[in-house]
Formats: sequence, structure tokens, C-alpha cells
Amino acid sequence: MSTVTIVSTGTANIASVAAALRRCGCTPRTTTNPNEVSDADRVVLPGVGSFAAGMEALNSHGLTPVLRERAEAGRPLLAICLGLQLLCRSSEESPGFSGLGVIDSDVRRLSGELRVPQFGWNTVERGDTSIRTDGYAYYANSYCVAEPPHGWRCATTPYGASIVAAIERGAVLACQFHPELSGAWGAELIAGWLSRTESSVAC
Repeated sequence: MSTVTIVSTGTANIASVAAALRRCGCTPRTTTNPNEVSDADRVVLPGVGSFAAGMEALNSHGLTPVLRERAEAGRPLLAICLGLQLLCRSSEESPGFSGLGVIDSDVRRLSGELRVPQFGWNTVERGDTSIRTDGYAYYANSYCVAEPPHGWRCATTPYGASIVAAIERGAVLACQFHPELSGAWGAELIAGWLSRTESSVAC
């Protein structure tokens, strides 16, 4: 089995992510050690909760520079929900807090007449990403990346307007939805990311 390192931000349900990785045949381990994150073959950055709390956790453990370097280099990284938003420059949710800045976008509050937050199932239109098929995924978000960022392949979902569902560059895949909670389609997405990154790691 290959080992996948999960960043413990204190703002995520790590148990469900770890269980999903085990079902894909991996051995998950959690850490807040920046050296372990830097050295890891594959890293998952999950997150639930506020942008400020997520960044405070990363900053307090010295994880911000190593995650930024990893993502900018296109090394294997799967970012989930808040994890995607933390890769951005900033968020309307937490004025004054800077994100990792890997994605040249700012996170905006969902707008329109639909319910905020978005809780439940919605489509994923895979666009030009390596996600194998369109599908349905589980979302739990009040904020989003509204426009596809420059230099990233993008999947979208309709919620009042077409918003970013996932983005991809190199071996970095960031999802606004929760693939670990998205049934067989989500499991296939995680397995696909693991398979695609196989050649860049020593398993």
C-alpha cells in the first residue's frame, strides 16, 4: 500500500478522508509537521469551517510555505472544500487574512436566489480536467471561486451561476465538493488522482 499524508488543520473531518483513502488501498497518516508534508509522496489538504481558522492553523504549524511550494511545483496534492479556498489569495469570509496565493483568485460568497450555504448534491461538469466523467458530488459551502482561474484546468457546477467545482494543474487537484462523501463517483475520482500521480512517487 502507498502512504498518503493528510494535513491536520483542526478544521476538517479527517476520519472520512482517511476512510476513503483506505478504501482505495492506501495507508493514510495525519501530520502537522512541515518536514513530513514537504517530504511526502502525496498530500491531502482537507478543510471544513472558516477561511481564517484554516489559515491560522496552517500558519501556526509552519505549514504555509511548504504547502505553497508543493502546490506551485505541481507536486501531488488533493485539496478538498476549504482546502481549495485556502489555495487562493483571500476570501470575503475573512477580510485581512491572506491565503496561500497559489490560485490567482479571491473567494467570494455564493450569490443569487438559491440557499446559502449550499448543502447537498449537485453536478460536476468535468470540463477539461482529467476527471473521467461528469457526476454528482456532495457540497457544503457558502463561498466559492466564481471564475476559472488562469492557468488551471477547470470543472464547474451550476449554483445560481456556473462556479468552480474543481481545478487542476500538474498533480494538484482541488475540489470544492467532498469526494470522500460522494459515493462511488467520488471514490473513482480519488482513485483516479492516486493513479495519475503514481508515476511521480515511489510507492
